[in-house]
Amino acid sequence: MDTRITLLAIAAAVVLAGAVGIVAVPDALDDPRAETDRPGQVGLVDVVVAPGEVRGETATLDLLVDLEHRGSTVENVTVRHRAIDADSGLLVDETTVDVGTLDREGETTVNGSLDVEREGGYRLETVVYVDGERRGERTTRVAGVSALTPSYADSPVEFADGNVWPTVAVSVAETTEETATLSVSVSVTNRGDDASEEIDLRLLLRQAESNVIADEATETVGSVRPGRTDTVTTTLEAPDGYNYYVDAALFDDDVLIDETQGVANLDPQETIAANETVRDVSFEVEDFSEETGDDALREEGETRPDGEDGSTDDGTPGFGVAVALAGLLAATLLARRAS
Repeated sequence: MDTRITLLAIAAAVVLAGAVGIVAVPDALDDPRAETDRPGQVGLVDVVVAPGEVRGETATLDLLVDLEHRGSTVENVTVRHRAIDADSGLLVDETTVDVGTLDREGETTVNGSLDVEREGGYRLETVVYVDGERRGERTTRVAGVSALTPSYADSPVEFADGNVWPTVAVSVAETTEETATLSVSVSVTNRGDDASEEIDLRLLLRQAESNVIADEATETVGSVRPGRTDTVTTTLEAPDGYNYYVDAALFDDDVLIDETQGVANLDPQETIAANETVRDVSFEVEDFSEETGDDALREEGETRPDGEDGSTDDGTPGFGVAVALAGLLAATLLARRAS
């Protein structure tokens, strides 16, 4: 028999045997990856914390949880969040998000939130449950919540902060015998992406030693283009010869946005610097009262009319008359003894 005929007969026999095997085992060609009866798995991949609404005393922390699902459909999935005070360990807030059913493989993002006070730090605990059974957990720590700016105080305009260019520049515009008129220029910067709306600039001229407000003014800061610095100028008037703090603040609808301080040194004998501790000095009303004629003389160190300052014309102390009387009395006694 020809060798080629023999090989063809053997190959045909092998193909026939394979076909018989496939018929006998119909599931032999099924893809093992097509299994649908394996149990579903849910895992916690990541937790991201972002600031939400920020109010005066409290703030909302938004939590974005990434869940990973593999296998068959998983029902009754929940995510629980807890905020625990980092110092006291007390529970501050708790919330549970009902995820429901996960029937699509891959990752799913679940949103949640917690409300905390704007102070201290917190430990945020996130746990994933399936039918009440814990499947994954993650702990995140946050601090510096007090640094979050409340929504009502969120403004792109703030005082300029340069190394050379002064934020508050003060110059003397005019002086009289008793008062000085100051020209105050304040620089503000828009650090946002859009032009700002109008806000108020309020200034207080405060006497350094007594903290008495000598004068105040309010000016409107117009719209400032993004990235630009504008200067607002106004005048203040106060008694001359004293040192003053110039307190400046930005207000948006009576909400304090930013504050800074400058100085006006009008006392040639002593100077002050901005943002330093004010000395505790007792307040004297006469510091801001008109001086009378006699008071002015005493301030200049002039002498009173003869006899009013307790001294004699020859410069001897004011008790010279008493010494003379004592001498006369002693002479009289001596004369009587001699007689």
